[in-house]
Amino acid sequence: MPTQDNLYARVADFDAMEAELKATRQHLHAHPELSFEEAETARYVADKLEGWGFDVTRNVGGHGVVATLKNGTGTKSIGIRADMDALPIAEETGAAYASTVPGKMHACGHDGHTTMLLGAAEYLARTKRFNGTVTLIFQPAEEAGKDSGAQKMIADGLFERFPIDAIFGLHNHPGMPAGAILTRPGAIMAGGNTVKITINGKGGHASRPHLTVDPVLIACNLVVTLQSIVSRNVDPTQTAVVTVSTIHAGKASNVIPNTAEISMSVRYFDPAVAELLEERIRKLTHSVAEGHGATAEIEYEYGYPVVLNSEAETAFANEVARELVGDENVSTCPPLPGSEDFAYFLHHRPGSFLRLGNGKDSAILHSSKYDFNDGSLTTGSAMWARLTERYLDA
Repeated sequence: MPTQDNLYARVADFDAMEAELKATRQHLHAHPELSFEEAETARYVADKLEGWGFDVTRNVGGHGVVATLKNGTGTKSIGIRADMDALPIAEETGAAYASTVPGKMHACGHDGHTTMLLGAAEYLARTKRFNGTVTLIFQPAEEAGKDSGAQKMIADGLFERFPIDAIFGLHNHPGMPAGAILTRPGAIMAGGNTVKITINGKGGHASRPHLTVDPVLIACNLVVTLQSIVSRNVDPTQTAVVTVSTIHAGKASNVIPNTAEISMSVRYFDPAVAELLEERIRKLTHSVAEGHGATAEIEYEYGYPVVLNSEAETAFANEVARELVGDENVSTCPPLPGSEDFAYFLHHRPGSFLRLGNGKDSAILHSSKYDFNDGSLTTGSAMWARLTERYLDA
């Protein structure tokens, strides 16, 4: 391997584009836009695509850009998605192309995802070695957490307006060598829910706690109790996470407040486990609060569902990846507790979500020191080009 080099795109075919890809990625990195603010990023992307001859539709589900290119007489259509939004994080990479927007940065690699799909687009428009229709989806607001870009594009008629037989996407993967490709059939990324709990007690003077119902004490007891849910309720062969991420209560050291607030992140791979987690969180919260003479209010919000890859499409993507980079550079991805709104696309069409190595020494995602590895750009672009050519094989 690789095989059939002369028939389909190779990484080497993108070597001449490497400088251009790096310049594009670093331009996007320097000009980040948050979820629902991606107007300039969308314009930049759409202008390039139109210049290469794609039929471009702007403002799909907000700032979404959809570009189609048809070649030959084939009736099959493939969709490939890249996300465009940045995060509200102050960058600390020290890079020459660091964010020029205070408090905003591409800390998740969406600048790289967008660039790789643009690289594939330019190549496909130039070579046209496919028979059918390729639909490129540049999605806003993946980081929104709810009412996300994927949901809004679907609600805006994405799949009705742009017929697609199967859809693919990828995310960079810190900790794996640059250019390595990871695939996994079935559940690859977790569903994620958020919970806000308000403990209503009775405030008073810190010197006379016996006259109060201390919500701080109750909240601390509840945090410890909630940590028993996964270890003592979830089947050990299943994966689940319950993380209490914030506690807020009081403003003065000599005052016991009336209320305390807790927020939580809940992750799961099995919908039955999600139901179990919600049931136990609700029961334990009310039990602990009432046991101390307080009451509790719970806001339980379901976020992105599990990313569930189709078996056939994942097997196909795995085969293409092995042709492209060799067996030694393709591996099975472990289930990942992070969440992704690509899951919504997979509710409507079969497809697969892949991971692409970002370097063993890469900073973690959503870190102020994270940066996309430009060494992966040619591999990612070639993967999308070859996948398209193989799926729409003339």
